[in-house]
Amino acid sequence: MNVLEAILAAQDGGAVKQLGRQFGLGDDKTTAALSALVPALAAGFSRNVQQDGGLASLAAALSGGRHAQYVDDLSSLGRPETVADGNGILGHIFGSKDVSRQVAARAAQSSGVGADVLKQMLPVVAAMVMGSMAKRGSAAPSATGLGTGMPGGDLIGMLTPMLDADRDGSIMDDVAGMLGKFMGGR
Repeated sequence: MNVLEAILAAQDGGAVKQLGRQFGLGDDKTTAALSALVPALAAGFSRNVQQDGGLASLAAALSGGRHAQYVDDLSSLGRPETVADGNGILGHIFGSKDVSRQVAARAAQSSGVGADVLKQMLPVVAAMVMGSMAKRGSAAPSATGLGTGMPGGDLIGMLTPMLDADRDGSIMDDVAGMLGKFMGGR
């Protein structure tokens, strides 16, 4: 199951309903928003784990936080500390608020949800992505199993299906293209 599927299925669809209530969207619009935002977030995570020390940094963040709460306890999604944590995650994976704004603007074009709503939703969705990965990683025997194909520990595997757009078996060209679009390069 990839990270988008995990979020959509969280709490038997309760995460979608909670986000919809929180941001004034119906289930269809919430799903469209998630479908537009999560691949961009996945690209950011994937780019970071490919850098020196990136996988170890992600493993430390996943093991050191209580990120699973964002998919286990849906009431946590409306808390200010969730937004603060999500903004921290966005800063780490995108590096600037400008990139986050560009992600929201592009997601608005493809989802039909307003960019202002998506900007507010983005930190919460980032926290949920981290929560989904934390739940997946907690099934691994150790944090060093992340991305190695060990049962339950293949976090990169959660990101890859959404990122290999041309199905060539490599996500690097797709991630570079996606990030280039968000950063105004293409």
